[in-house]
Formats: sequence, structure tokens, C-alpha cells
Amino acid sequence: MKLTIGNVTLENNLILAPMAGVTDLPFRLLCKGQGAGLLCTEMVSAKAIYFKNKNTRSLMQILPEERPVSLQLFGSEPDLMGLIARQIEEEPFDILDINMGCPVPKVVNNGEGSALMKNPKLVGEIVRKVSSSIKKPLTVKIRKGFTGESVNAVEIAKIIEDAGASAVAVHGRTREQYYSGKADWDIIRRVKEAVSIPVIGNGDVDSPESARRLLEETGCDGIMVGRAARGNPWIFDRISSYLENGTMPPEPSIPEVRDMILRHAQLQIEYKGEYTGMREMRKHVAWYTAGMPHSAAVRRQVNEVETYEQLERLVETFY
Repeated sequence: MKLTIGNVTLENNLILAPMAGVTDLPFRLLCKGQGAGLLCTEMVSAKAIYFKNKNTRSLMQILPEERPVSLQLFGSEPDLMGLIARQIEEEPFDILDINMGCPVPKVVNNGEGSALMKNPKLVGEIVRKVSSSIKKPLTVKIRKGFTGESVNAVEIAKIIEDAGASAVAVHGRTREQYYSGKADWDIIRRVKEAVSIPVIGNGDVDSPESARRLLEETGCDGIMVGRAARGNPWIFDRISSYLENGTMPPEPSIPEVRDMILRHAQLQIEYKGEYTGMREMRKHVAWYTAGMPHSAAVRRQVNEVETYEQLERLVETFY
């Protein structure tokens, strides 16, 4: 099912959620290869761009073959957000997304991420400033609310629509919940009924069946997959096949997992060098092998891995 956000039409409505430390360039390429319709970058700080932080540059690297890509920006100052949005518009992303959902203390304590859910007026000012500064479509990612007592996703989504955004993504948990408990899909349904821009549902999509249930129960336009994609880029192909023709491709075989780990490692080295790439692969290998035979031993041993050859030996030994 295609999805149109502003003037960008996606091949399908499956979206890789932005995840810090996960959705870097190598991982996005793997998810693209498995059929994700839209890829989101790790979140980038507007202040860091303003102060020309060199690590931020690498977070913003986007290749033609992964597009369409959504670049996620976070910040809480309307003027600065508008300025930076205008400044980076020439970068090769297709959609700009504002993060109003991140629950991490250092972001929230700065008044950014999900802290913005507590200030509807500021939400409107930021979205209006950014949407009027750029021609590319703007989307916003929000949560159910900040706490269970202040559930305001519907109110915030209406403000976001009025301020000029082209779509809104809703994570069905409060900031208080972080990623625990069950995502509330009913709030996604209520947002969908309240606004006319596309609504992207997020939270607890971990299988083709749950993706279909999310669509049926909420009527949402897009499906955002987050933590379930870690170590599992195949999830996009499996959901897509299930939604399109009701068939479920089998779970990846052990040799397929092994090959994907090595391909991921090669991409890491290509874009980040062996030193950084191999260290970053450690967590990915833990995700890829979770639930597989010998996974505890692999997790233990991968923390010693420093070169591609060592990683190759490790996965060949076990798999």
C-alpha cells in the first residue's frame, strides 16, 4: 500500500523508526534491501548542527540508493529549529521529521523530545516555524502523552496539523512508560479520527500479524517498526508480503542470519572504518543472534571482536 506524505510518495507504508545508535547508514541500507518504504535517520540535534559538531555530520550522511529518507531533528527553540531546517534543506533527505517523542533523560531535561508534549503552545510555534522555513514535507513524531495523567496526543496532533505538518507519527506509550508495558493503539485510532493528515502508528509492531492488526484496529496510514527491526531487517519483507498477498515468508535461516551479520559488518567498515565499525557491530550481533543456539556464548565472545576476520571466525564457528 503506497503512502503519500506531502509531495513524497512512498513505495509502501512500512517505515523504519528513527533509533539512536541503530538506524545509521549501514543498517538503513539493509532495511531498504528488505523493502522498507521510508527510512529514518538517527535523531540529530539542531544545536549540534548550529555549532558545527563534526559527529553530527556523519549522522546526516544519506546515499541516493536509500532514498526516500526522513531526517529527524530535535530541539526546542522555534527560531533555531527554523533556521537549521532552512540551512540543511539542500541535504539529500526527502522529509524532515521533528522528534517530540524521545524519552531519554538528557533530552527531556533539556526541554526537548517528549518534554515538548507538556507545552502545546511551544509545539505549535516550532512546527509553524519549521514548516514555513522549508519546502520539503515536515512530519512530527509524538507519544501518547508525557504521563498517564496527561494524555494529549489528540490535542497535540491537531496543533501539528494546523501548524503545517504533512503527517504525524504516534507512539502509543507515554514518556513515563518509556518502552515498557503495552502500547495503546486506541490513542492512535483517536488521533487518526481527529486529523486529516496521514497518521503513522508506532509501538509493538513485531510481526506481520501485529502490523495487520495495527492497521485494522486504528485505521492508520503508515506502520512504523522500531525495536523489532534490530537484528531483523527481514521484518519489512515479511510484513509487506503478508499484507499484500497473505503469505508469510519463513523466518530467516541460520545461514541467512550469518550472511546478514557479515554484510552488515562490511558496510560498517566501509562507512566507519574497522575500529568503530567492529565495536558498533557487537550490539547488532547480540540482536541478530537473540534466541538462536549458542547466543549467550556469541554475545560474550563478540565483545572481544576487533576485526572483521575475528567476527567472521566467530560466526562461522557457531553458525
